[in-house]
Amino acid sequence: MAVSPRRVSKTRKRKRRTHKKLRVPGMVVCDNCGEMKLAHRVCKSCGHYKGREVIRPAADETDADE
Repeated sequence: MAVSPRRVSKTRKRKRRTHKKLRVPGMVVCDNCGEMKLAHRVCKSCGHYKGREVIRPAADETDADE
């Protein structure tokens, strides 16, 4: 492979790579139980979304079987 006649500067290289990074997911506190959850998603611990119970949590389903 050929070597470029002019070297790419550190600044130019770093500008190109600014978008190649890990991002922290948007976490918020659940209004119902206070657990951390992903924004705009149903809470995994209590099953609530926007003040309503959308799904039953997995812990309640196992208790109902007994």
